[in-house]
Amino acid sequence: MEDRNMKAMEHFEELRKRIIITLVAFMLFLLLSFIFVQDIYHFMVKDLPFKLALLGPSDIIVVYLMIATVVAIAGTIPVAAHQLWLFIRPALTDKERKVTARYIPAIFLLFIGGICFSYFVLFPIVLSFLMSLSSEMFTTFFTTEKYFKFVLHMTLPFGFLFELPVVMMFLTSLGILNPYQLHKMRKYAYFALIVTSVLITPPDFLSDVLVIIPLILLYEVSVNLSKIVYKRKAAKVLQEETDLNAIN
Repeated sequence: MEDRNMKAMEHFEELRKRIIITLVAFMLFLLLSFIFVQDIYHFMVKDLPFKLALLGPSDIIVVYLMIATVVAIAGTIPVAAHQLWLFIRPALTDKERKVTARYIPAIFLLFIGGICFSYFVLFPIVLSFLMSLSSEMFTTFFTTEKYFKFVLHMTLPFGFLFELPVVMMFLTSLGILNPYQLHKMRKYAYFALIVTSVLITPPDFLSDVLVIIPLILLYEVSVNLSKIVYKRKAAKVLQEETDLNAIN
């Protein structure tokens, strides 16, 4: 009983250490982001067809903090993934360690890909549609804080949702999931993705559809990638059994 408590304490201390390292990395990236936050801000507003307004002196600080936080999250993701890998590494076999280590760069690249896709593809379409609804009825007046909150809600969730393929491949590599399970879960997955798209988009049908379609495509890509990983894994196991039988 005492040995079990000692091991639990060791695991807790190790987890605490990994969390602290991740938080320190996040704070460093956050401070670094503030150095370039004005450049990022000007890049994001340079092509806007309207002027942004401030309702108070604190609004610009809130906006800068939002921008810097997104940049810091992007920078921290590979660090967090590496720390998580270091935490679970002792419980993995040598083969599993090699497999999991390959996914760390993909996590970062997919997060950036999701942010870029939503900001450069989806966001302009949704914004243009919403502005067209009010062009003849209302005088548009955008505050800086409201605008960047809208940008944040449209882009940040996609960074995490784009991690779906690598998560599916990772779980398939470890044998936790397989493509046949994903096929059975398809209708529930579609429902969850539809609910997610409704929650992260403005309350209009076009925005929902524009988000639902790429999410469903993303799920189907994840299923196909899982199938590839599963087949390779099965082929490798079969080859190992064949070699073992040949030796015997």
